[in-house]
Amino acid sequence: MCRWMAYFGDPVPADELLFRPKHSIIDQSLQAHLGAYTTNGDGFGIGWYGNGTPPALFKSTDPAWNDDNLREVARQISTPLLFAHVRASTGSPVQRSNSHPFRHGRWLWMHNGWLAGFPQVKRDLRMAVDPSLFSEIEGSTDSETLFFLALTFGLTDDPPAAVARAVGLVEQVGRRHGIEHPVHMTVATSDGESIWAFRYSSEKATSSLYYSTNTARVQELYPELEPLQRAGADGRFIVSEPLRDLPGVWNEVPEGSWGFVGRGEQGIQPFQPVVPM
Repeated sequence: MCRWMAYFGDPVPADELLFRPKHSIIDQSLQAHLGAYTTNGDGFGIGWYGNGTPPALFKSTDPAWNDDNLREVARQISTPLLFAHVRASTGSPVQRSNSHPFRHGRWLWMHNGWLAGFPQVKRDLRMAVDPSLFSEIEGSTDSETLFFLALTFGLTDDPPAAVARAVGLVEQVGRRHGIEHPVHMTVATSDGESIWAFRYSSEKATSSLYYSTNTARVQELYPELEPLQRAGADGRFIVSEPLRDLPGVWNEVPEGSWGFVGRGEQGIQPFQPVVPM
């Protein structure tokens, strides 16, 4: 189990997003409130969109709370779209290639949760990855495997449909192996222009996921919060845990849903896995 944060809006210094909030993602790496584990110290990663393509990554196997290089780098980054993830391994090794976010072309992906019985189903799932993508898999996690399944099923064209088919396949394979609840996930993915977020589990008891309300209203209510003043009218956070206890700011993503954030638009829709034909 892990904790993650996604930011979308006007460019904001990354250190303000990562370190300034009272219950920042860095604080959650040491003391999560809503996760299965209090400590998420099995590595971290950030991914951001800047002047070039693809998006940049900075990942490490160190605990996020104890990495001076992260503080140095974050001071020099200003970005309109940031992914940040702190990891608590559910069994795969602590190594850089297993730290989130994962990247393919312009796309980023990060995940909190698990694919149950992954050692038993890993071969079947990875054999379903498109051969043209298979060589790009770097690590050994279920999260990266789910990403490449989503890419196989058309993530770059239709993210909700692709993730539905990827999850449908995982459930089909898992149940064939006698696994009752194969999928538990909160996922964020982005092409640099928009963010899609998913909250779903086979047992219908998914880990927490929240999104922030209209930024203009938040700016009126809390003028002292400098990062929010810079976020712009489209600014949004999607987080495993609220970054600060502010009444009226945070909404829970409904169980079995996917959400979308883009320039001037946002929305939430029901999520239902689809077994691919």
